[in-house]
Amino acid sequence: MQTEDLESGLRTVVQMTAYFRDLKSRAAVIAERITPQERGYFTTVEDDDTRAVLVSYWHARNALFDLITSFQDDRESDDASRREAFLIAYAAALLLVDAARFLRETANRRPIVRSKFNEPAPQFGVPGGVYDAVQKSLMSARHGWHLYHAIRYFDEHEAELREIGQGTAYAPLLACIDELRHRLDVSITQFARAKLRTRADQVLRHVGRTVVGQALYGIQKLAGSLVADKYLRYGHRPGLPSDIAARIRKLLAPGDVLVVRKEYALTNYFLPGYWPHAALYLGDTESLVEMGVREQEHVKPRWARLLEVDSTSQGHVLESMRDGVNLRTLKSPFGSDSIVVLRPSISRQDLGTALARGLGHEGKAYDFDFDFRRADRLVCTEVVYRAFDGVGSIDIPLVQRAGRPTLSGSDLIQMGISQTNFTPVAVFAPLLTPGVVVGSQARAVLIAGERS
Repeated sequence: MQTEDLESGLRTVVQMTAYFRDLKSRAAVIAERITPQERGYFTTVEDDDTRAVLVSYWHARNALFDLITSFQDDRESDDASRREAFLIAYAAALLLVDAARFLRETANRRPIVRSKFNEPAPQFGVPGGVYDAVQKSLMSARHGWHLYHAIRYFDEHEAELREIGQGTAYAPLLACIDELRHRLDVSITQFARAKLRTRADQVLRHVGRTVVGQALYGIQKLAGSLVADKYLRYGHRPGLPSDIAARIRKLLAPGDVLVVRKEYALTNYFLPGYWPHAALYLGDTESLVEMGVREQEHVKPRWARLLEVDSTSQGHVLESMRDGVNLRTLKSPFGSDSIVVLRPSISRQDLGTALARGLGHEGKAYDFDFDFRRADRLVCTEVVYRAFDGVGSIDIPLVQRAGRPTLSGSDLIQMGISQTNFTPVAVFAPLLTPGVVVGSQARAVLIAGERS
């Protein structure tokens, strides 16, 4: 694991600890208020509130799975990094188990609520049967056995793990573990049954692994076994080919919107459509100075962080991912299988205003609620919306989905196709067409892709 991966994972779990606490409080209030079993149906308000909790839970859950499975090969890292990765993954696993148990405690004795939690929300990529799937995984002895190595490792190495967290950024992870570790109460009988079924597999796969490697592998195996068949393909590492990345980089200009797709990724299910994710390209610091961005009041305190971003990256992006809205290098959006470059239809002076507005949101948390009515948490496309909407002639309409205003990556693509607010500059989408296409050809490929 690289340092930036550990830092991102740490930010994710710290934010998610607070987020799940808030989500559970919201769900408890709704459960206390809703009395559908007395009348046999949900009111419109109750239906919207319950669906909102389901959407938030599902995508937050996927983000934690995505985090855990992103630590693909612990054997490539040193012992210190593996221990830090273990703390991140173990805390994430505890959040998953605690949330699943809370869901059961809230809905298990209320059949009509369970039924509502099993309804799909296709506008937000939520499949049907969420409650049943979550509870099946919670009660699985095999999944409990995967966590056994992690539980045992933490118990046997607790003193040294606490040293890692003492007075450091990892302290909140230990607080999370202390708060939730009692939720891992899978019985010894369950472990024994699962061990008989999985022992041969464990022996084969654990050859050559360190003790901490086995513990981390168990958590990864748990997460992977829950989602791999549907969402992930192990061995696939998304990323633009080097020659494609070089060509795209030469075409970029500050303010470009990068809309990307990773194949076999959980993040494809965060927003509807073929193009689920977006990032805002800022350019390099020299370009930002020329446009007067550095002198903007809310940019000044962030300028040092801009300079800290790898100077060899040839440009920065502002991107909201599971760890929040952060400044990143082009390595982040370029770690995708397909990419579209959209250029805003805006003057250079207005562009400086838009980029400064966008930078004002740096440091905020990711919005798993997909609620564009609030600005303290932002989903990826909301970074684009908050930066550009109302600047110059740009007017970005929000689309109502499941009772809330949203903006998806595909909505941005549609604007590019109609050349409203944005113009397509380049497309690399190997499943649609070979190589990089630019200009009018890029627009034609996007049109064909939307029709397919």
